[in-house]
Amino acid sequence: MIQITQRVILQDNEVEWQFVRSSGAGGQNVNKVSTAAQLSFDIASSSLPEFYQQKLLAKADHRITKSGKIVIKCQQSRSQDFNRQTALEQFIELVKSVGIVQKKRIPTKATKGSQTRRIETKKQRGATKAMRQNKTGY
Repeated sequence: MIQITQRVILQDNEVEWQFVRSSGAGGQNVNKVSTAAQLSFDIASSSLPEFYQQKLLAKADHRITKSGKIVIKCQQSRSQDFNRQTALEQFIELVKSVGIVQKKRIPTKATKGSQTRRIETKKQRGATKAMRQNKTGY
């Protein structure tokens, strides 16, 4: 079982694993061993709550395809098990991120003191620049 939050738990069979050959450096080992882990998860046919499904489908993330699947490929390590764990952690973080509801921002005005301080620093800076100018008439 994959525990996303205390209330959201997924079954292991909902996540599909595929192990492919890694790209990049690694010598002959790269050509022989399939160490890169690729996680595939279908959002629509999952047991996730409707709220999570809608938020995931609406999220702009390169790991979510237009057909509604999450595809995470991890090839950071030469170890297949470590890559599998890393991909699973990334998947859990992605699903958790849509469960966090942002607080609505309440716009505020700048205080009178901050406005006067800003104007004073602008005047001081302008005076410094005015002193640098050559005002002698030739």
